Amino acid sequence: MNKANENLREEIQLISGVNPRKCMRCGKCSATCPSYDEMEYHPHQFVYMVETGNIEPLLKSESMFKCLSCFACVDRCPREVEPAKLVEAIRLAAERRQGGDRLTPDDIPAFLDDETPQQLLVSALRKYKK
Repeated sequence: MNKANENLREEIQLISGVNPRKCMRCGKCSATCPSYDEMEYHPHQFVYMVETGNIEPLLKSESMFKCLSCFACVDRCPREVEPAKLVEAIRLAAERRQGGDRLTPDDIPAFLDDETPQQLLVSALRKYKK
């Protein structure tokens, strides 16, 4: 692993507070993920890719924005790895690299309907606004 990947891996682990080496690759996190079908990379893959330092593909993937931050993966993990925290840290690292906002508050009304939960709005602003 090159120095840049090592530094990025350390940054993500520091931000998240997660030790991906605790993962035993059981897949329970991905099996319980409500966004599984929408994601290119699944929670267990985020953990493994951070562990191995293969983070660049994650930074370019839409998967980090498909995570609902519901923490179902955290709840199901028998080793307390907390994949959702890694996804959040990767999202933050991507935002820091790209700069700017992915979504502005003015963009949100186009996505709303009568059944949109308020939690979704708060989550969208937290995820897509730096």
